[in-house]
Amino acid sequence: MRNLKLLKSLQSSGLEGPGSPQCLAVRADTGSLLVASHYSITEYDPRTGQVVSEASLTAEGFLPEDGSGVVVGLQDLAELESACLATAGGDVVLFNLNTCQETIIMMTKDFEPITEVGIHQDDFGEGKFITVGWGKKETQFHGSEGKQAAQRKIQEVQPAAPWDDRRPRVTWRGDGQLFAVSAVCLQTGARKVRVWNREGVLQATSEPINGLEQALCWKPSGSLIASTQRHPNKHSVVFMEKNGLLHGDFTLPFSKDQAKDMTAGEDKQVNTCIQLWMVGNYHWYLKQSLDFGRDSEKVPVCVCWDPERPLRLHVVTRSWTSITYDWACTTERSPGLDATDNANVAVIDGDKILVTTFRQHVVPPPMCSFELQLASPVNQVTFLCQPQRTNQLAALTSDGQISIYSQDSAEQAKKTADGFRTMSRPPVLQKTFRVTALQKEPLSLRQLLWLQDEVFVGVSSGLLPTMSTLLLLCPAQDADDTLTVRSEVEVDGVVIGMVHSIQTGTVALQLEDGRIRKLLWDCPELSVEDWRDSSGCSINFPVPCVQTALCSISGEECLLGLTDRSHLYAGDTELASNISSFAICNDFLLITTHSHTCRCLQLSTLSVKGLQVALASDGSQNDETLRRVERGSRIVTVVPQDTRVILQMPRGNLETVHHRALVLAQLRKWLDSLRFREAFECMRKLRINLNLIYDHSPKVFLENIETFITQLDSINHINLFLTELKEEDTTSSMYPRPEGSPVQTQPVSGQKKVDVVCDALRSTLESMDPNKFFLSILTAHVKKTVPELEIALQKVHELRENPPQAPGAVSAEEALKYLLFLVNVNDLYEHSLGTYDFDLVLMVAEKSQKDPKEYLPFLNMLKSLEPNYQRYTIDKHLKRYRKALHHLSKCGKEHFPEALQLVKEQKLYNEALRLYTADSAQYKALSCAYAQHLVEQQQAEQAGLLLWRCGEPASALQAFAGSLSWRNAICVAQQMPLPPDQLALLARDLAEKLTEQRRYSEAALLLDQYAKDCEEAILALITGAVWEEALRLIYIHNRQDITETNLKPALLEAVSNQTSFLEAQTATFTRHKTRLAVVREQKEKARLDMLDEDGPDCPDAELYSEASSVMTGSKYSHSNSRISSRSSKNRRKAERKKLSLKEGSPLEDKALMYALGEIITAVDKMREEVHGLLKALVLFQFDKQAEKLQLAYEEALHMVEVAVPEVWPENLQNTQAPLTGPNSTANSIMASFQQQQSPAASQQAAEVMTPPKMRNGVKWKLSVLA
Repeated sequence: MRNLKLLKSLQSSGLEGPGSPQCLAVRADTGSLLVASHYSITEYDPRTGQVVSEASLTAEGFLPEDGSGVVVGLQDLAELESACLATAGGDVVLFNLNTCQETIIMMTKDFEPITEVGIHQDDFGEGKFITVGWGKKETQFHGSEGKQAAQRKIQEVQPAAPWDDRRPRVTWRGDGQLFAVSAVCLQTGARKVRVWNREGVLQATSEPINGLEQALCWKPSGSLIASTQRHPNKHSVVFMEKNGLLHGDFTLPFSKDQAKDMTAGEDKQVNTCIQLWMVGNYHWYLKQSLDFGRDSEKVPVCVCWDPERPLRLHVVTRSWTSITYDWACTTERSPGLDATDNANVAVIDGDKILVTTFRQHVVPPPMCSFELQLASPVNQVTFLCQPQRTNQLAALTSDGQISIYSQDSAEQAKKTADGFRTMSRPPVLQKTFRVTALQKEPLSLRQLLWLQDEVFVGVSSGLLPTMSTLLLLCPAQDADDTLTVRSEVEVDGVVIGMVHSIQTGTVALQLEDGRIRKLLWDCPELSVEDWRDSSGCSINFPVPCVQTALCSISGEECLLGLTDRSHLYAGDTELASNISSFAICNDFLLITTHSHTCRCLQLSTLSVKGLQVALASDGSQNDETLRRVERGSRIVTVVPQDTRVILQMPRGNLETVHHRALVLAQLRKWLDSLRFREAFECMRKLRINLNLIYDHSPKVFLENIETFITQLDSINHINLFLTELKEEDTTSSMYPRPEGSPVQTQPVSGQKKVDVVCDALRSTLESMDPNKFFLSILTAHVKKTVPELEIALQKVHELRENPPQAPGAVSAEEALKYLLFLVNVNDLYEHSLGTYDFDLVLMVAEKSQKDPKEYLPFLNMLKSLEPNYQRYTIDKHLKRYRKALHHLSKCGKEHFPEALQLVKEQKLYNEALRLYTADSAQYKALSCAYAQHLVEQQQAEQAGLLLWRCGEPASALQAFAGSLSWRNAICVAQQMPLPPDQLALLARDLAEKLTEQRRYSEAALLLDQYAKDCEEAILALITGAVWEEALRLIYIHNRQDITETNLKPALLEAVSNQTSFLEAQTATFTRHKTRLAVVREQKEKARLDMLDEDGPDCPDAELYSEASSVMTGSKYSHSNSRISSRSSKNRRKAERKKLSLKEGSPLEDKALMYALGEIITAVDKMREEVHGLLKALVLFQFDKQAEKLQLAYEEALHMVEVAVPEVWPENLQNTQAPLTGPNSTANSIMASFQQQQSPAASQQAAEVMTPPKMRNGVKWKLSVLA
């Protein structure tokens, strides 16, 4: 839906030559024109108006001197820096088209003949169609023509028209593999088109076509060959495929008489024009019609497209006037920003304007909402740039008139006579102006803008080729139908673009070199100034842009421009380089890219730098600014104050998309203005999560729930909103808020979101009209996080008992049917059963699909039971065991065994104990059962407490003894009471078990006080190295003999053991510390070697100290894939297994540090034990042994304390980053990631890297030994 817009035209009349121009070519390297006439070939630069060079064609005899020669072809050869010219006489011929032999000569660029073949061939060519011979012609299928086609006689081909020059024509396909020749057949006298390959082999011959003319051109895409055909009543452009078959056509807008006058001859005054056509959706549009008038000297004789610049047209007239037109494709859309704008798009098609109003309906081209028929072909269309009136348009036609169209002011009828409603009425012609300032050349006025009522501004050529004139057109005072120039200003530069902002009224100009100017048009006289930013700096485009638009970025007005190379600029800043189209709508910039995406960015929240970053990013998962579109899509228009974006596909068909960014922005506006109905309808249609209605502003929604209900006024819509409620906050997940927007905090109530909304809606609905909104009230109960099915069922039951009399009220049957739709029938049946209301149960069962044989016997059985037992049975059936136990406890003692069994099965001991008094037999039985359960759970001490308090001392004693709770066991034994001999036996048994657990002091207490065996008690204390307590008992019981027999030997043995242990620990510590220094030196050397290979800037250098076998040449692996850990203890054990002390292991340094830390901890823990031993030794005068032990322990403590800074230096860091780098493997990287993610590994690493703390505050030395 694009038109051709004239960017600039360059006319030069300085060229003069003998004869008249016959052929035209463009030099690709310099852009100059090559014009061949009857006498010479001239190279002419249209930009300077100077003749670059000229060569005579008559001096060498190529053409006769009398001017009768004919030049039939002219081609620029850029590689040879020369031109190839072909004459009708066969000289300098690349393809000899009209020799006496009627042949085609294939030649190289050096004019060496390759092959020569005749033009006229009897054979069809290599692409001849194959007939498979299925039946006779009379019996074959003939399509829509019917069987009469078999009897139809083949019409004879008419010879070429008298005005045909009968000269052959040649056209090449774009890739140079094929060329086509149009020549008059010698037998029939009619033209035929033959297709040849580059080797000169005939490929195909066209079918006979009556009235085929000499025009011939191969479409640039290479799919079709174009020619013209004369019919008795029309003139057409026809297309042929490369196999010679016709493939479509379109009719030229000439009458029969006009067509004849066009080719009648040079001596007549003819009206000559150039037409530019474009195709879209298989329809050919006449986009521009250049009328050169009836003056024979102004008739264009040579026309060609520029080979380098697309859409640049070169024209040379008979009077040697050169005109160059630069075109661009543009979409003429209405500029409105409010809801009154119909999103009009105008498409030029000859003398018609096809207008589509996309706000009302999307009509695929070539159809439209309505057509505007004009008297002459249309060159330009512009819409009024005034708020509330942007639906009005003006059209500039080729005869120099401007036609004004506007909407009919009469009120539109709601319905026509046949019952249909008129959505929109076409604009009607209000006035036609004649522009007096227009020159006689075609398109002398371009870039037309309609600024205000009957006020236009346009661009015309300046006094010099490098200048332009801006014209402000207003109605003449003496003639209302005439526009005159009220003001004009010369611009130093060629204006190729002019755009207006409806918001600010600014008019921006773009010159051909990219400079940007601002037009001050609302002054008495037009003036132009530089475009400057807020800092006063001049802003220009780096390169010219074919599409421009004004917008506001972060509050500053800016001009956006899109080049023909897909670069998008904001002033002098490049935003992106893959843009295919863009549009500005309100506060949004919409673009399509060559990567088949459509971006929608809010300009008020972004700076120019932010736009660059946004357009360069690929977008996140929930990025609302990005969406995928079909390949090659372009933006046609955006409906203002709406969510629709109209895209056009390459073929021409349309597609309407609702861009997520526009949708969410519009929804936020509606929700902020409390327009809930519009927001709901849009969200429902476009499948936006309805949670956004609440999440956008929870406080506002809760304060305006009644407004929400009133606007929706639909039970179904309210129910739909309730059913879609989720705990998820959609503004933080699905639809993130725009940057800079205020964050709406959730109301702090401690309740969940779904419950808050359901309760608020339910209370409001009940206060408004509970009968009308009964179904919605039920939905609010059911959709809570914990569904209130019992309450909902009770309401239905109440409705059944007391049906409302209000009109429109819901019946109980309808309500129950609706509940069955919301909830699973089995769940609803069970919840109804849980209400213990059999009428309600029957009502639910009757509406379900259940078989009465399934539920009636069960219900009848329940009705026959005692009420409490009945409820117990129901609760047990529903697996509500706590309620079942509660009801069963009320059924009497005869049902206690059943209750006890239920408690054991469901482990409801605590609940059961609360239901019975402490002095009851049931309480005792439950306590015993609970105690048995606790014993099975390895909680025998708690079991003993239960048994003791319920009066089962024997069982309690057994439980306490089993759990080594010896104090409780002794208490129970004293309470029973046990005989002295059994009490002593119990004490010995407990002491033996305590000794096994190295609880020597407690064992000695039992032996001394309860077993009355002081010797065994003293020996237990000596075994446990509790020297002072052993001495106390020795002197209490007067057993000094044990001192000599047991205590002193034990002291000497303890000294020996401690000394040996310290020597072993010291030796091991020294060995590990030495090995750790060696390992660290090896790793540092490996790291330095790697730095020498990779350079000093290697990003992974700091990680090599953590490298494993890659650095140290280890043969051990990191793999721990076979380790399966079930508990944290097992995981820690598995991690410690990796810390191997074997030389060369991957983590040897960490293993050594871990072992050193264990030694330090073990040595430090000996302080109290050594202190007690030293005191005992001094008491019994073992001073030498004590001094030796004290010195050894002091040396050991000093050694480990001094070694701590060496083993754990201050700069030692635990690098948790994954090990990567050029020498890392997939396994090593994965092992590093697993180690980083494993909590056990992290804890283990922290333990290794942290030095152990020593208890230097504990006093252990004896000064008497110093």
